[in-house]
Amino acid sequence: MEWFLKVLRQYADFNGRARRKEYWMFILFNMIFGFVAMLLDNLLGIADPVIGYGAIYGLYTLALIIPGIAVAVRRLHDIGKSGWMLLIAFIPLIGAIWLIVLMCTDSNAGENQYGANPKEM
Repeated sequence: MEWFLKVLRQYADFNGRARRKEYWMFILFNMIFGFVAMLLDNLLGIADPVIGYGAIYGLYTLALIIPGIAVAVRRLHDIGKSGWMLLIAFIPLIGAIWLIVLMCTDSNAGENQYGANPKEM
């Protein structure tokens, strides 16, 4: 939970670096909270029967889209890539697979052009 809150504290901070653990813990908790939001939509009866979610999930998604992009950019910075590499996800199938590989790659040792290694701090 600490890593999720760290990302929220850096809401729109696209500078610096993010460790693998920070990125993947954010993704894990984001998926859990998203599932809970969908469940609440269904329990309260406000979910659209066609798509399976409603206003609570929609608002949750809108609130976390910026920090999600920001932590992904910082994660790419951690391996020495530009944040623009996120656009590789628009290449069908191969782009998403390559982005997952990049997000699983270990940090560059030492300092790079985006700042100090967060593992060493």
